[in-house]
Amino acid sequence: MKHKEQRVGVFIDIQNLYHSAKNLYKARVNYKELIKELVGNRKLIRSIAYVVKSDKTLGEAPFFDALTRCGLELRVKDLQIYADGSKKADWDIGMAVDALRMSEFLDVIILVTGDGDFIPLIEYLQYGKGRSVEVAAFSKTASSRIQEIADDFTNIEKIPKALLKLKMS
Repeated sequence: MKHKEQRVGVFIDIQNLYHSAKNLYKARVNYKELIKELVGNRKLIRSIAYVVKSDKTLGEAPFFDALTRCGLELRVKDLQIYADGSKKADWDIGMAVDALRMSEFLDVIILVTGDGDFIPLIEYLQYGKGRSVEVAAFSKTASSRIQEIADDFTNIEKIPKALLKLKMS
């Protein structure tokens, strides 16, 4: 049940959404519309975007600025490049820790990711903390299990204005 007195926190896995939108729909996410739709008439307490900064920072600055203008707090981590050339760029632990920490003053946690690695977090927040956990993601790339266990699953491609088509040259 969604009601206007609920305190909501939104946690967005930017890498997950960015690549899914680009690869599936040749589009980018309109984060302002997405958050507006997910929160509805409830009380937004915090909205955090988790981003990875690569060594090509010049192209990222306008994107990061746009996220901030949407009202998102940014958590930024440098891209890790290992000696063998492999790269690691995820915020799973950081998102989980923030969601757990903030669950003390939130009624609803909205995870914007389709990553099945968040299933133990969702179950703990639901059964260990008594919180409602909603998930928003692209259904084509979201774990089927995460869609099943979330108290509410929002298919982002069904939200009007949530996707902005990229201009192809």
